[in-house]
This record gives sequence, structure tokens and C-alpha cells, in this order.
Amino acid sequence: MVESSPRPLRLALLGGFRLLAGGEQLTVSSGSERLLAFLAISRRTVPRSMMATTLWPDAPEKRAQANLRSALARLDGVGRRMLEVGATEIGLCPETGVDFDEARSLARRLLDPAAELEEAEVGVQSVEVLSDGLLPGWYEEWVLAAADEWHQLRLHALEALSAIFVRQARFAEAVTAASVAAHADPLRESACAALIEAHLAEGNQAEALRHFQLYERNLHSELELQPTPRLCDLVAGLRSVRDR
Repeated sequence: MVESSPRPLRLALLGGFRLLAGGEQLTVSSGSERLLAFLAISRRTVPRSMMATTLWPDAPEKRAQANLRSALARLDGVGRRMLEVGATEIGLCPETGVDFDEARSLARRLLDPAAELEEAEVGVQSVEVLSDGLLPGWYEEWVLAAADEWHQLRLHALEALSAIFVRQARFAEAVTAASVAAHADPLRESACAALIEAHLAEGNQAEALRHFQLYERNLHSELELQPTPRLCDLVAGLRSVRDR
């Protein structure tokens, strides 16, 4: 493909792989997808030998190197423009936008007590950014490790964002943020606590108690565990009224 004029290049990894040029989604081979995703996650220059053995771990070294050369060759002019290819190393061009980078930066700022958050960072758009997992359906070890780290980071950020919304009396947004976290990990007590606290702040006691009871049943059914005293204390008054 010949580019008449350079278009902004972007890689999207959250919710699935997408290669975008000026907003248009481009199709590349699976090997090229993995190559670009690996570089986007690592965000550093990587030796060719390391990349080949990581992306094709079951292939002999020479075959893995050949697969890497093939993946590079299959990238057209647009895809190659995203790369800095050296004799021994390959990296992603710094100007290439990556949604994963932006989402990680947002999550870390939400978790930083000293950060002065911009108005746009505390909104429903941030909930949407934090809603998707990293490359779902990809099961390579290098993806799974990064995906698990992102899963924990985004859930902590969603819980923190819900707390910010509560302090600002933006209860619907607080419930939305906490609900996304609870849906992503139904047995995560801190997500359940954030959701209960959002409902209680809004005055929805029945919703708070309902979510506690659902979590209590699921936790016992799946793991034969009970909620911690901290979570029980959130609804202690509601439960005592019910019991009476």
C-alpha cells in the first residue's frame, strides 16, 4: 500500500487487536499482529533473537528467526512505518499511539494521591477506557502476564474512580465505575465494597444489601468463604434491621 500522505498510526490492544491509520482499520497477518502487539506492550527496543524465541517458542531457533523475517515482510508500508528496524533490534516508533499506554497512564494517575487530575480524567470516558481487558483471547505467556497486571491495575483504578465520584456526589457514575469492576471480577471484595459504598452514599440501602447478599452467596458457592468483617460492617445496620 502506498501512502499519499502520512496518516496518524495507532495500535489498539484493549478489547482486541486493531491497527489504525488515520482512523481506518487495517488488516495484517497474525504473525505481524503478534509482532506489533509484543512491541507495543514492551515499549522498548527488543533484540531480534529475543523477539523470535518469545513469539515462536515452540519453533527451532532458525525457524523462529525465519518466522520473524516473514512477519516483517508481510507488513506493508503503513505497518513498517510504525517500526524502527535495526540490524539486531526492533522497536516501535515513539510517535505511534497505543491505547494501552494511555490507559495505564490514566490508571496510575487515578491511584496517585498527589496527582492533580484533569476534569476529563474524572468522567464516564475514563470508565470506558478502563473497561476492557488486554488482548482477550490471546493465550501466549507474554500476553497473559501483561494482561493479569493490567487487570489488577484497572480494577484498582475503577475502585478509586468510584470513590472520587462518591466524594463529588456523582452517584450514578460511582455505581457505574464500581459495577464495571465487580463484573470484571465478581469475587473481588474491594469491588463489591466500592459498589455497596456507592449505593449507600446515594441512599439506596436495598441495592446495597442486595449486592452484599449476592456476593456472599457467590463467595460461599465458589470458594466456601465468608465476607471479611470489613465488608460485613458496611451493611451491619441493614442486616440487623432485616433480622429483627
